[in-house]
Amino acid sequence: MKNIMEINNYQAFIQYDPEIEMFRGEFIGLRGGADFYASDIASLRREGAVSLQVYLDMCREEGIEPIRQFSGKFNLRLPPELHGDITAAAAATGKSLNQWINDELRSAVADSS
Repeated sequence: MKNIMEINNYQAFIQYDPEIEMFRGEFIGLRGGADFYASDIASLRREGAVSLQVYLDMCREEGIEPIRQFSGKFNLRLPPELHGDITAAAAATGKSLNQWINDELRSAVADSS
């Protein structure tokens, strides 16, 4: 996935901040914030590992589950015309709307890797 770095089996979103001329990483899917900065990729990976370990240690000390749990449900608002179009597309493939959307999202994630 573009702009994603994996550190110790955790994913972090990476972007460049031109104002400070550094890369910034932020771990995804944690209950709290764990971000890190560096001017090059090797240093960013090292700083990320340190930031992650500090966060995990803090969670352990506080008795907090570090990973955010997802319910698998989310509400989506879209234009009525699009709702009709995707319902028709799902029906044309013999899938439920839910299954069609799941398949399309899975495909989009795979394509962005």
